[in-house]
Parts: sequence; structure tokens; C-alpha cells
Amino acid sequence: MRGDRTLFESLEFGLSPGGILQIEGPNGSGKTTLLRAVCGLTPIDAGDVLWHGIPRDEAADQFLGALTYVGHIPAVKRDLTPRENLAAWRALANARPVRSADDAFARVGLTGFGDTPLRHLSAGQARRVALARLLALPTPLWLLDEPLTALDADGKALLETLLTEHAASGGMALISTHHGLDLTTAAVQRLQLEP
Repeated sequence: MRGDRTLFESLEFGLSPGGILQIEGPNGSGKTTLLRAVCGLTPIDAGDVLWHGIPRDEAADQFLGALTYVGHIPAVKRDLTPRENLAAWRALANARPVRSADDAFARVGLTGFGDTPLRHLSAGQARRVALARLLALPTPLWLLDEPLTALDADGKALLETLLTEHAASGGMALISTHHGLDLTTAAVQRLQLEP
């Protein structure tokens, strides 16, 4: 619900390892609300979100430990450096990095910017910091809300590559976007939301 308006009902979908679900729809159709409902940031009025067949709230520790949510505003601290942002995310997740911050930054095109406060970086570079998080602290499930925001053509190609690799390794992704993604080698489902 948004106010008195029901955004969606009788909505059912599933993801298996290697699967990607692209949620499409115009502004106001509920794409962000759906992602926030899946990860538990927005309450749902009816129905269940299941993780391996178990209601999300009963498997909360496993579910929350298995997902990374990147909102349409990438949740980076502008007064911190990219390296400090990664360290903060690592501490919050109580996770050990799989690759070094420098390796993650190199992969997303931020070589040499790891120690520059984000307030001195562009919006696209801030988005790339959020992408570096997916690499340094990987989880099986990615929830990405408008991940192409502020990315240039190279950034879009990078995201497509990261998603394809994630799916190929058995990862899953739920993505809201207004833009088509070229993911020809991944199993992509599409869910169209209406206004």
C-alpha cells in the first residue's frame, strides 16, 4: 500500500540460483516498494517472502546475511573515502572481505580514488563505490534499485558484466530499472508493474 492505494496484489515470483528478475514499470508503479518489501524495509499487508521455503522472518539471520541491498541512492557516506565506506559496510555486516578494497576498486574503475572523500567524486563514481561493495563483500542475493542511475555507458557495461558473472556463479539478483540490461547469457525473468 502507498497511502490508500494498493500497489500490487496477487504477485508471485521466485528466483533460483543463477536467476535474475528485472522489475520494470513507470515511476510510481511500486518497483522500489517491492524491493524494500522483499528485504523487510517496508512492511507487507498480506503474503509471505520465503527464503529456501521458509518465511523470511523465521529465517531472518540467514536471509539478511545472504543479501545486499543497493538503493537508488547508493547509501555511501560522502564525508568518507571509498575505502572507509567499504570498511563500514564490512563492520555492519560482520563480514570478511573476499577481495581487497583495491582489487574491488580496480574492477569498478576507481583505481587511485580509494582514499578520496566521496564529496570530491561524481555521482557515477559514488555508484561505482556501491558496486565495489558487491565484489568485496559478496552475497548470494543482490537487490538493486535503479542501479544504472548516474552510470555512463562503460558503467552500464560493467554492471551487466558483474550481473552475468554473479548469475554464472549461482548468485541471484532482483533489479528494478527503467532501462534494458543486456544480459543475454543469464536467465533473466521480467516482471512488469502497472501504474
